[in-house]
Amino acid sequence: MAVDEATVRRVARLARIAVNPDEIPHLKEELNAILSFVEELSALDVSDVEPLTSVMPMKMKARQDGVTDGGDAERVLMNAPMREGDFYIVPKVVE
Repeated sequence: MAVDEATVRRVARLARIAVNPDEIPHLKEELNAILSFVEELSALDVSDVEPLTSVMPMKMKARQDGVTDGGDAERVLMNAPMREGDFYIVPKVVE
């Protein structure tokens, strides 16, 4: 898959990155190199490779699922800066 200059502009716009027109050819080559490397990786046979959780061998810690004291709304909300009934009030972050 080859990236053209229009794709570079679109990716920059989607990522909200200001790109000067003279930088576009360089970014096009970089993106094409990255995609070429990804294509090389997808050609590898990894069917015998075990999934990893870490590069160091270790046993994952597990804990028993259990009910906690989360049902006590008054105690949970005791230090809430603002609340309404049994709910936290938080500032709006998405418009």
